[in-house]
Amino acid sequence: MSDHPFKSFVEESMGLEGKPPKPTGGTVMTSPKTPTPIKPTTQATPKAFVSLKSTVLACTKCPLHETNTNYVFGEGNPQADIMFIGEGPGRDEDLSGRPFVGRAGQLLTRIISAMKLSREDVYIANVVKCRPPNNRVPLPNEVSSCKPYLEQQIEIISPKVLVLLGATAATHILNEKKVAITKIRGAWMTYTLASGKTVKIMPTFHPAALLRNSNLKKDVWEDMKTVLQEIGNPSS
Repeated sequence: MSDHPFKSFVEESMGLEGKPPKPTGGTVMTSPKTPTPIKPTTQATPKAFVSLKSTVLACTKCPLHETNTNYVFGEGNPQADIMFIGEGPGRDEDLSGRPFVGRAGQLLTRIISAMKLSREDVYIANVVKCRPPNNRVPLPNEVSSCKPYLEQQIEIISPKVLVLLGATAATHILNEKKVAITKIRGAWMTYTLASGKTVKIMPTFHPAALLRNSNLKKDVWEDMKTVLQEIGNPSS
């Protein structure tokens, strides 16, 4: 696979030729450009998926529903080969009801584009469907309440690869007490569905980590190349 997409990803991912963005001063808040809404897939959405979404949108299992603006179910192709899983919705996601639309989401979109794919080709979700207050890490009881929904999504989508974005997603999908993403990223692991089928897992850095340290972009791109090779290398 050519590394040209990686060059574009590194140099253009933040629109500043590879340099991390300058922090905004004071308390000024700027709204990032929201990714284009996902176009309906040409494939029929499974009825089980529609039913699951209705259940999630009415969920009151944990206190997070009391403070959310919108539930963030996930979006993309429900028959995708690649499923990205993050930690949880942030401010922008809570306001829009869509996953990964803030600054980290813009970077994820660039990564997907560098893979010669679009957001409508993959599926994007989070460990929890509601924003934790002040973007804190989800609490164990919040994850345990929401994880069955994610497991059902994975079962229905049945992707070839799960890309776990960051330590929180890796910790809860791998059922570990705590995961050091720096130690496991880039290494294949497996996830067993309720049906008994196994899905390959690729842990990597969360896009937010790349915003803090642009040197991690190369590691993520190596991981994404490995993922593409696993599904048949469609970008070659």
